[in-house]
Amino acid sequence: MELESVSFSDGLDEDEIHHHSLHHPSHPHLHNLRQFSSSKPHNANVGNNGSIGGPTAIAPVTSVHELLECPVCTNSMYPPIHQCHNGHTLCSTCKIRVHNRCPTCRQELGDIRCLALEKVAESLELPCKYYSLGCPEIFPYYSKLKHEAICNFRPYNCPYAGSECSVTGDIPFLVSHLRDDHKVDMHTGCTFNHRYVKSNPREVENATWMLTIFHSFGQYFCLHFEAFQLGMAPVYMAFLRFMGDEAAARNYSYSLEVGANGRKVIWEGTPRSIRDSHRKVRDSHDGLIIQRNMALFFSGGDRKELKLRVTGRIWKEQQNPDGGVCIPNLCK
Repeated sequence: MELESVSFSDGLDEDEIHHHSLHHPSHPHLHNLRQFSSSKPHNANVGNNGSIGGPTAIAPVTSVHELLECPVCTNSMYPPIHQCHNGHTLCSTCKIRVHNRCPTCRQELGDIRCLALEKVAESLELPCKYYSLGCPEIFPYYSKLKHEAICNFRPYNCPYAGSECSVTGDIPFLVSHLRDDHKVDMHTGCTFNHRYVKSNPREVENATWMLTIFHSFGQYFCLHFEAFQLGMAPVYMAFLRFMGDEAAARNYSYSLEVGANGRKVIWEGTPRSIRDSHRKVRDSHDGLIIQRNMALFFSGGDRKELKLRVTGRIWKEQQNPDGGVCIPNLCK
C-alpha cells in the first residue's frame, strides 16, 4: 500500500498544507499501615504521645506484606493460599507451576490451605496500586484486584496498530512515545483530508494500516485508516479513537466522508476510547467501511488504481443551557 499524500487543513486548501495496612477498628496506626505498598519510604516522627514512627511503624507493615507475597511470582496471594507441611506458602497458580513441590524446602505440598493467612488478608485495607498516578481509593484486600482492573487511573496501552507494542503510560507519555518511537505524524486541528493511493487494489495484506494523531480541543485523537480482508474481498476502513476514557470520549463526535463522481458516503459517530483495543474497534466495524467495488468507483478512471479521498472533522458536543440539548462546538 502506498500513501501518495496526506493533507490536513483547518480552512486551507490541500495544496497549501503538505503528526497493607492492617485495618481494624481499634488499630491506632491505620494511617501508617496503609502506606505499606508504597514504593517510597514512609517516614514518621516519633512523638511523646506514644505514636509510632520511623522503623517501628514500617516493620510490622513490611512483614505482613511479605507474608502475603508469593515466593515464586512475587504477586499478592489470594484464596486459596497453599502451604507445605513446614508452613511455607505460595499462590494457587504457582502451586501448579512447581508441580506440587514446595519451592522453599522441596517437600510435597499436598492440599493444605493456610486459613490463618487468608483470615489476615481479610482484615487488610490497601491503597490502589495506581495511587502514584492519582487514585485516592483504599480497598479491602480482596476487593483491590477488581477495582484495579477498571481503575480510571490505570495506564493506557499504546494505541499503535502496526505491532504488538507493550508500552503503557499516561496520555502525555504515550503521545511522546508515538511521535518519537513510532514516528507517527502529529497534527493540530479538527479537520482532515486524506488521499489514499494503492497501485493494485486487488491485493490487500491483512491488514495494511495508517495512524495519525490529532490535537484538538486540548485532547488527542487517533485516526486509523486501513485495508484488510473481510471475508473474501478487501475493504477499506477509517475510524477515530479518543486518547482517554470512554466517559470523556462521549463528549466528542466526528464525521468521515468519501466520494467522487457526484456520489458520497458519510459516517458520523462517537470516537471509541483507546481502552478498547484497535482490533476490537476494527472487528466491530465501528467506522466508515468502503467495499472495494465502491472504492474503485470513487477512484474513477480505468478502475485499475485506487485513489480514495477521505475527509472528516471532529467536534465537541456542548450542553445548551437554554434548551437542554447538545449543540456542536466546531473548532475554528
